[in-house]
Amino acid sequence: MKGLVSRCGWVNEDKPHYIHYHDHEWGVPVHDDRLLFEMLILEGAQAGLSWETILKRRDNYKQAFHNFDPLKCAAMTDDALEALMSDSGIIRNRLKIWSVRKNAVAFLNIQKEFGSFDAYVWRFVGGKPKINRPATQKDVPASTPESDALSKDLKKRGMSFVGSTIIYAYMQAVGMVDDHVQTCFRCSV
Repeated sequence: MKGLVSRCGWVNEDKPHYIHYHDHEWGVPVHDDRLLFEMLILEGAQAGLSWETILKRRDNYKQAFHNFDPLKCAAMTDDALEALMSDSGIIRNRLKIWSVRKNAVAFLNIQKEFGSFDAYVWRFVGGKPKINRPATQKDVPASTPESDALSKDLKKRGMSFVGSTIIYAYMQAVGMVDDHVQTCFRCSV
């Protein structure tokens, strides 16, 4: 397919996992709480790193964090979290590893309050995807008032690694925001 399809500029055409992620996940609305939690954790793990670094380790993260089951992540012991510091399949950053349990607890509290994380998070874009259609990658913002508001609220609820830039990337990843550029074939999908 290389050269036959126009994609967003951030996609490395030599990396099949990038192409698959772009073509089948990025910008597609997600309403499954487990997947919403997974992407929240992965986007937080990306902080200061490239998305490719995390994407290549996604299966390792699933294994390390119980397929991103928030109940199991919230119940992880200190010893279990500390043991992950020797897992070369994930990013061995203590703050990021320990944030998974912290964020899982906050996630479960949000589920209780709103009935689902989906019901909570989609409120920040009025319940439907915000479709932007930027002309180029340069026109895509790093954050927006919506990501600022969601970030602030998640922090207030006890989450970490949820700054506005991370949350804007999260919103793109779960389809709350569709920033496929005008020349990308996904614009017509």
